[in-house]
Amino acid sequence: MVAFVLENMKKGQTLTGKVIRLDFPNRGIVETEAGYCVVKNTLPGQMITLTINKIRKSLPEGRLKSIDQKSPLEITSTCPHFGKCGGCIMQNLPYDEQLRIKEEQLRRLLDLENFTGIHPSPRQFGYRNKMEFSFGDEYKDGPLALGMHRRESFYDIVTVDECQLVDEDYRRILQYTREYFAGYSHYHRMKHLGFLRHLLIRKAARTEEILIALVTTSQENHDLTGWVKGLLELGLTGQVNGILHIINDSVADIVRADELKIIYGQDWFYEDILGLRFKITAFSFFQTNSLGAEVLYEIAREYIGDIKSLDINQHKPIIYDLYCGTGTITQLLAPIAEKVIGVDIVEEAIIAACENAKLNGLHNCEFIAGDVLKVLDDIKEKPDFIVLDPPRDGLHPKALKKILAYDIPRLLYISCKPTSLNRDLKEFAAYGYTVSRAAAVDLFPATGNVEVVCLLAK
Repeated sequence: MVAFVLENMKKGQTLTGKVIRLDFPNRGIVETEAGYCVVKNTLPGQMITLTINKIRKSLPEGRLKSIDQKSPLEITSTCPHFGKCGGCIMQNLPYDEQLRIKEEQLRRLLDLENFTGIHPSPRQFGYRNKMEFSFGDEYKDGPLALGMHRRESFYDIVTVDECQLVDEDYRRILQYTREYFAGYSHYHRMKHLGFLRHLLIRKAARTEEILIALVTTSQENHDLTGWVKGLLELGLTGQVNGILHIINDSVADIVRADELKIIYGQDWFYEDILGLRFKITAFSFFQTNSLGAEVLYEIAREYIGDIKSLDINQHKPIIYDLYCGTGTITQLLAPIAEKVIGVDIVEEAIIAACENAKLNGLHNCEFIAGDVLKVLDDIKEKPDFIVLDPPRDGLHPKALKKILAYDIPRLLYISCKPTSLNRDLKEFAAYGYTVSRAAAVDLFPATGNVEVVCLLAK
């Protein structure tokens, strides 16, 4: 790509151009008569009109005004909400093209010799086992909406009662809930007033057990008996294990609990992954694509299986599973380890992980609730192998230095944000680590996200 001339582009300028490629995570690289710029929510091959809204040292950024000519790759989206809803960016591409674009993005970004490509999700549609829907309105003072944020909007909510990322049970619960609460107030994100905030739905792919949670403020008091009764009469395919009322008075637009009330059943359900059973609560971290997670964990188990042949001080290895969530990987590794130590900052996830290990008859798993950065100072056993599955922002620099200080021969890094992974891999490379094996799994069809697993060797 030739360099752009900064003086040729000014904020507020309107240009036309062609999208020549898509960089991770949703950065369309557009060639215009004034040079190159970045425009989100575009696809390779589209001819577009844009307005420059940010001048940066790298590439200027523009806002999409119109798609003047479709890409030859495009098809008609199966979702009627596509284009309005901000959840998907590739719903109008054939699935093989989605995979091809994601693989190209990863090869450009990570530049790994031993990258074997991307594995598809077992399900292209209806794959999510968790959704957080927001209450609001599609326009100011409009009727109650329940769904996802409108594309590039912080306030407007699009009711997505035909969303293709979830199955029919989700859609029926969403539609019934929106109709039931029509006329109730929703929480206003600027005024911090109102009652309804979110609807959280989790459904296991294997057991088909369902957990439903209504998230509200404490500003109003309403009897939810009628809503619960209606949910149980919907005739869903799955089984409703629990219905919760979560009170959240936080200013932040996130799902969290100041108080959690069980108004039907229980506050957990079971999911089965690779022959193991896991207890999942409303706030447990668990991969949002259960069947795709099985593909990911099979690859991880294959990579980690290499350590069976290593003579590690004449004993089975001590393994750290850092950022372990509910302990899925921890328990998959237990049979080949002397001991596996899982660490996660979410105490609820650690409690569930302990229960899961007991449920699966595993006695060599230890789980610690706390910040990885601090917990590493307190663990007496030194690791022979480390598994890393950090949040989207990757490893804390200080935690990374402590991990490097163990000087172990191999470790596994699982990442849901390739740009964070790319940054951390450079740090590992500076300490003599190379990527011996790497692959991606498309846990998030129709979106710009992807999961990557890397085996690092000293």
